[in-house]
Amino acid sequence: MADLELTSNVNTLICVDDLTALDEDVRIFDVRSSLNDHSYGRNAYQAGHIPMAIFANLETDLSGPVIKGETGRHPLPSRSDFEQCVRTWGINNTDHVVVYDDGPGAFAARLWWMFRWLGHHKVSVLDGGLRAWLAANHTLTETEPTFPRSGFEAKTPITRLIEATEIPHFDGIVTDARDYPRFTGEVEPIDPVAGHIPNAISLPFQLNLDEEGFFKDPDTLKRQFHEANISTSERIVCYCGSGVTAAHNILALLHTGHIEPYLYAGSWSEWIVDPKRPIATHSTHEQ
Repeated sequence: MADLELTSNVNTLICVDDLTALDEDVRIFDVRSSLNDHSYGRNAYQAGHIPMAIFANLETDLSGPVIKGETGRHPLPSRSDFEQCVRTWGINNTDHVVVYDDGPGAFAARLWWMFRWLGHHKVSVLDGGLRAWLAANHTLTETEPTFPRSGFEAKTPITRLIEATEIPHFDGIVTDARDYPRFTGEVEPIDPVAGHIPNAISLPFQLNLDEEGFFKDPDTLKRQFHEANISTSERIVCYCGSGVTAAHNILALLHTGHIEPYLYAGSWSEWIVDPKRPIATHSTHEQ
């Protein structure tokens, strides 16, 4: 766990108007997905997507193999495998990458984080996603673009990762991006064990958005994080169910000027594969 002094001097969000006004090389990605229906994203993309958008599959492009008893539900692929995927997509190091999903940005943030993992600074999440695009009266297409394979080269990561073995010794705040009832262990619709990592705090990613599905402005988010006792200089770990929505919290924190948080990519679904790791619920500190 390298203690890098990284700042938020990176792209985070882009609005529809700014996307359409970009006068540089742009590559757009459609990252629509559903944890309950793995065919949803591809089907939705084929039914209509932003012109020139490439489809990125959460299960196959943005995740590595699931190993029973070792990994969570969406383990990161190896960095070299993802670099090859980016080359196959035809992305160049000079491209401004813009990623979107249905709107909330939960899946888009995963790809946003992964490009930054390859050291690519010019990557943004489309604020409001596809809903904002349609609300601005822009059209969709069913045509799938093709680009020649590129020579994209990964650079030094501008992200931070942390492993499960490091979390008990982490000197900072551990945050959980899942819904509060999942955090407390009252419900668990996906994973076989309910609860959260001991001493973690609940930070549901949905709270990063306003009523219309756009990210709240940095000042509002900063006040919100302050109320959760998170300052802009605090060392933070972000986790969720499988390392997807945690990236949404990372984006929101960087949007406020926070130093780079750590991602626990394996998240809760990996934490619970080892029965020796403690768990906590709303009624118990640890089990």
